[in-house]
Amino acid sequence: MEDGKYATSFEDIQAAAARIEPYVNRTPVMTCSTIDKLAGRQLFFKCETFQKTGAFKFRGACNSVFVLGDEEAKRGVVTHSSGNHAAALALAAQLRGIPAHIVVPRTTPQCKVEAVVGYGGEVHFCEPTMEAREAACAELQARTGAVLVPPYNYGPVMAGQGTIAIEFLQQVHDLDVLVVPVSGGGMISGIALAAKAIKPGIKVVAAEPGGLNRSPDVALAKMAGWLLPCARTETIADGLQGRLGDLTWPVVRDLVDGVVVVEEQQIVGAMRLIMERMKLVVEPSGAVGLAAVLSPGWAACAATADCGRVGVVLCGGNLDLAPRGFWEGWLPGPPAPRPEEGERGERGQAD
Repeated sequence: MEDGKYATSFEDIQAAAARIEPYVNRTPVMTCSTIDKLAGRQLFFKCETFQKTGAFKFRGACNSVFVLGDEEAKRGVVTHSSGNHAAALALAAQLRGIPAHIVVPRTTPQCKVEAVVGYGGEVHFCEPTMEAREAACAELQARTGAVLVPPYNYGPVMAGQGTIAIEFLQQVHDLDVLVVPVSGGGMISGIALAAKAIKPGIKVVAAEPGGLNRSPDVALAKMAGWLLPCARTETIADGLQGRLGDLTWPVVRDLVDGVVVVEEQQIVGAMRLIMERMKLVVEPSGAVGLAAVLSPGWAACAATADCGRVGVVLCGGNLDLAPRGFWEGWLPGPPAPRPEEGERGERGQAD
């Protein structure tokens, strides 16, 4: 590949790996014989669910914070996010001892707001529109001089996420294909650049939710050969609702070998398998890779032919169970009412 062709490079990813090594977790790779049988191949799961803040996002955020020069870092960092990137950037900034301004929509669940605050981030609320988020970020940048760290369409973020591939291929040397959940493309861009540099013959496949509104922008862009305007995907995999950016798209266009689009029920089925069989907590976005491997689309994808050893990235485990009444379901219910005398048998026995 030509130097400077993309927003980041394998050399940048190697530098990122060294830079963030003191701060990130080297996440484990796990296997499950039951799931192997269902898939008809060997699967190796890279468990970013065990990364700090519970998702892969900490890698890119950490690299983005620690790559800054001292004078630049003093001004702090800013981003807009209602998800894993917000918490990741807050923690990374806390570790460096600099301010983190996090713009979040006022509709953001309280548990996510509390996570950002718990990691030392300063929360700034805005209206729940992209225009309001971007305007709030611009105002904070102008007022504080903070450095904008986008969630995916940003070279240092892409390089940080690419460290997943370096670790994965050190832990499992002979993988045929890597399956990576995709939305904005920051993670798969970094992984594709690193994986192809380390093992040129390896395949990289994107796993993407089609959504209720059938808006899989990565699959559509790959088919067309250019970015197409697409609506935000309506999916339970809320961490995969971003759109490809101008920096991530060229890498996806050139280095991603195929896209497998999955349905909502397939995502839920994959979550259940991972939780029941592997005993791992995974959010819907994190289960999309397994959903792809188990879907009919896997066999239809030319890039997956003859791929017997499959690496799957479980990208996050931040599952909020409270709104679904999960915990309340474990509590004992009220005692059954005692029958009235008229409802008893002649000898005072229940009928």
